[in-house]
Amino acid sequence: MNTTRTVNDWIAIQPQDDVIIALRDYVKGEHITLPDSTAFTLREDVPKGHKIAVHTLAPGEDVMKYGFSIGIAKEQIEQGSWIHSHNLKTGLHGLLEYQYQPGPPVQTDMPPEHLRSFDGYLRPNGEAGIRNEIWIVNTVGCINKVCEALARMGQSQFGSRVDGVYHFPHPFGCSQLGDDLKYTQQVLASLVEHPNAGGVLVIGLGCENNQVDQFRECIAPEYQGKVRFLKAQETDDELEEGLRLMEELVELVEHEQRQPLPLSKLKIGLKCGGSDGLSGITANPLVGSVADMLVAAGGTAILTEVPEMFGAETILMNRAANEQVFDDLVDLVNGFKQYFVNHGQNIYENPSPGNKAGGITTLEEKSLGCTQKGGRSSLVDVLRYGKRVTQTGLNIVEAPGNDLVSVTALSAAGAHIVLFTTGRGTPFGGPVPTVKIATQSDLANRKKHWIDFNAGQLLEGKTMEDVKVHLFSQLIDIASGRAHTLSEQHGFREIAIFKDGVIL
Repeated sequence: MNTTRTVNDWIAIQPQDDVIIALRDYVKGEHITLPDSTAFTLREDVPKGHKIAVHTLAPGEDVMKYGFSIGIAKEQIEQGSWIHSHNLKTGLHGLLEYQYQPGPPVQTDMPPEHLRSFDGYLRPNGEAGIRNEIWIVNTVGCINKVCEALARMGQSQFGSRVDGVYHFPHPFGCSQLGDDLKYTQQVLASLVEHPNAGGVLVIGLGCENNQVDQFRECIAPEYQGKVRFLKAQETDDELEEGLRLMEELVELVEHEQRQPLPLSKLKIGLKCGGSDGLSGITANPLVGSVADMLVAAGGTAILTEVPEMFGAETILMNRAANEQVFDDLVDLVNGFKQYFVNHGQNIYENPSPGNKAGGITTLEEKSLGCTQKGGRSSLVDVLRYGKRVTQTGLNIVEAPGNDLVSVTALSAAGAHIVLFTTGRGTPFGGPVPTVKIATQSDLANRKKHWIDFNAGQLLEGKTMEDVKVHLFSQLIDIASGRAHTLSEQHGFREIAIFKDGVIL
């Protein structure tokens, strides 16, 4: 699904496509000439990032983009017409059955020799961290403000001795039962275990469902040594006691030093948000190429936002390393579809208003762009929500499309860094460094305080080879502590928990 040709102010992706994509705002009456000398006049205004019909399409006909159908023509679409929600509808419906049809393995590029290691912190259990931070994790939302105050005090007192002290507020942990509580505990425990946190202070109130002693059992034994626990109702001054426990943690980790580590220890998360009509043309293929380079070097890439695979899921299914991985992904996809059905929602009621304003019309169009973040590597494992990666290579973790929920799930799965592509822009950051990658230069230039990398260079004469090496180099600098993302610099760190837990 790589770009095949760019001509001045529009781009075509595959020769068999029925559309070209506007790279600027067009007005009715402008003329376009294709490389085969076909010429036509625009029948209406077409915004940047949106689709233009290159020939007439009959009602009910599939409309092709990326070499795949992105939906069905609602009516006759004349050559030179703007194609969007008024004349294109999804072709997806109902639950599907799938057959495993694996393709041949794809050879992907190794990173350049000088980018095959990073400087990280080697933890006692052999895992790597790219930050040496102290994290505060609360078992219940009632003490968010206490934890927030402790994080400020801890940063003031200990921030110069570690890479920072951070708290991630959430509203859960009380009035939760059964699987709902179990999966809240699971995602919080996986965050506690994250190697970017050299030490973790777990704080409970004392009367919540998510009791500290019960939550302690959710944390694997090999991580218990880096954790301290505090019950606020059982101490006279929780701030004083919290600072004392934090100092213990700082003393435990402050002498840790970075050392060269192989890329096999590095994990990246892959996410898009506020996508537009250029996401599947610039930023997502770029991130897929970077993910492939890391996987080729023995590292790990983690993909999520399962509902935004609908319509392109077979591309990933047929890259499953074996039939068990294929079956696990089928269960995950169909389980998420059933989740929508159980809540009385249309399975394919997507894209968002922002996506549509940016040029995306149907879910299959969005998914065909979204899944390109996963590159071309084989899929080695499918993880349930809140679980941590155990295999190197490309993994998929269960989570919805919601940006904060998905980035939290990627972090809990073990991602050291999240590569976040966006055509509309967003300021937020997850618990791990979150690299914002713009799909176009307009956004990168306008939102310099949000955007870390501009994939719009791919539309301005830069080659994929050059740009992917540039992004990979920036990734290694961030992993090595030589650079920090804008969200880190601004102190933007958030988590969000999927209230329904798993959907199966």
